[in-house]
Amino acid sequence: MDRSGFNVNFLSNLLTVGLFASWNPSEQHAKCLALKSSLALQNTTILDVSYLKADSTLKLQGACVPKAHVGASLCRVQFVTDTSETSSVRAEAWLPDEWYGRFLGVGNGGLGGCIAYRDLEYGSALHFATVASNNGHDGGTGIHFLNNPEVLNDFAYRSIHVEAVIGKQIVAKYYGQPPSKSYYVGCSTGGRQGTQTALKYPEDFDGILAGAPATDFNHLLHWTGMLARHVGGLNGPPIISPEMWKAIAQEVLNQCDGLDGVRDGIITEPDACDFRPEALMCTAEENGKCLTRPQVEALRKIYSPIYSAGELIYPRFDPGADGAFIGGPTLQFTKDWLQYAVLNTTEFDFSTFGPEHRKMADAVNPGGIATFDGDLSAFRDRGGKFLTYHGRVDPAIASGNAKRVYNLVARTLGPASLDAFYRLFLVPGMDHCVGGPGAASFGQLGGTNAVNASTHNILLALVDWVEGGVAPDTVTGTAPDGATRVHCRYPQRSVWDGAAYACEA
Repeated sequence: MDRSGFNVNFLSNLLTVGLFASWNPSEQHAKCLALKSSLALQNTTILDVSYLKADSTLKLQGACVPKAHVGASLCRVQFVTDTSETSSVRAEAWLPDEWYGRFLGVGNGGLGGCIAYRDLEYGSALHFATVASNNGHDGGTGIHFLNNPEVLNDFAYRSIHVEAVIGKQIVAKYYGQPPSKSYYVGCSTGGRQGTQTALKYPEDFDGILAGAPATDFNHLLHWTGMLARHVGGLNGPPIISPEMWKAIAQEVLNQCDGLDGVRDGIITEPDACDFRPEALMCTAEENGKCLTRPQVEALRKIYSPIYSAGELIYPRFDPGADGAFIGGPTLQFTKDWLQYAVLNTTEFDFSTFGPEHRKMADAVNPGGIATFDGDLSAFRDRGGKFLTYHGRVDPAIASGNAKRVYNLVARTLGPASLDAFYRLFLVPGMDHCVGGPGAASFGQLGGTNAVNASTHNILLALVDWVEGGVAPDTVTGTAPDGATRVHCRYPQRSVWDGAAYACEA
C-alpha cells in the first residue's frame, strides 16, 4: 500500500489492453538514462533524465513544493518546450516500469505555475505514463502575464496540448509503442483546462476528468471580487468577523440541514436552501453576537446570483460553504488577473472594483480564457468521454456553475446525447476539489485515499467507460470518518429513504 491508501498491484481490477513495459529494474534503469541522448523532439529540450525507485522521496527546487513522493519505480523525464519566441512550457513525464499502456495528462490550479507532483505520483502508481507541466510559467501569481500574451495563451489553452503532444512522443520512444488510450485529470483551473482541451483539441484525450471547473473564467473572478466587495475586504477590514461567520454557518445548517430528511451537518441540495440571514439580526438588547442591517444586506447579496440586464452572470454562493468563506487566496487571483492580464498594467486601485471591470474582462477575454461553450460535438463524435464533479460546499467556485455548464451543453447538443459522453456528479459536503465533511474521497486526485475499484474511484470509472463502455451512474465517496455515500449523476437527485441515500430521477 502506498501513502494514498491504494494498492498499486491491482491488475484484476483494471480493464487492461495487454500492453506492459518489460519489468526488469536494471534494464529499465539503463533504458531510462539512454533517453537523454536519444530523444529529439520538435522545439523541445530535455533538461534531465533520471531513474527513481519506488517509495522514495524526490527533493525539488522552486517555490511550489520542497519534495515529492515517488510511489512506483519509474523514469523521470524533465523537459521544456518552446511555444513561441517569448514563451515555453516546462514539464515532467513519469514513466512507470510497470505500464498498462495508458497516458495521463495532469492539470494545474489557481493561476497555475506549479507542477502537480501528487498527481504525477498518483497516475504513475496507477500504471499510467503521466505528464504534468508548469502551465507556461513558474509560480502562482499573475505577474507573468504582464506584457506577454504568449504566456497567457499557454495558460488559457496551450500547455495541456503540449503535454499531450510531446508527452505521447516521449512515451512512444520509451516503451516502443504509443499509448493505447489517453486520459486527463485536473480540478479547478485544471477542470477548466480539461474542458478547454475538449473544445479546442478534441483528439488529445479519450477520457477527461474535469473537477470543479473554473469555466466562464472571467465571470468567476468577477463573482469572487464582488463577494469581497459585498462583505468587505477590497479596501479595509471585512464587515463580518470570522467569529460571526461561524454563527452564520451554524444558522444556515439550522435552517437547511434537515431539508434532505436527515440532520448530519450536510446540505445535500444547497439550491433548495432559502437562507434567511434576518434570523440573526440584532435586537436592541444584543451586541456583537448578531448581525447589523448592513451585514444582513451583504449576506442577501452573496446568497443571490449576479445578473446584468436580465442575463445571469454567475450563480450564487452556496449555502453551507459559509464556514470556509474567506476573501483570501482566490481574491488575489481576481486582483492579479484583472491587473496583469485584462488591464495589462503595473498600477491598479482594487478598491474601485465593480461591474465595469467584468465588462472589460469580457471584451478582452485574454487568451480566450472564458471557456464557456457548449459545443463539445467534436469530442463527442470521436468517442471521447467527459466526467466532471463539483463539491456542494465549494467556497471558491459556486457548484451552481457546474449545473449551468451542463445545461449549456444540453441546450447546444440536445439533452438526449449527453449521457452517452458527458456526466456530472454533484458531491454534498465536499469542499474545493477535495476535503470537507462529506464523502469527498473518490479517487479524483492524488492524495485522496483512492480505492482500487471503479465504483469508488472516478478515474478508474472513466477508464471503464472509455475502454469497456461501462458508463458510471454513481460514484461512491468516503468521508473522513470512513463512512461512505453514493453520489448521483446530475440531474438525478440524492434522496434519503430513511436508512440511506438513493438516486432518483
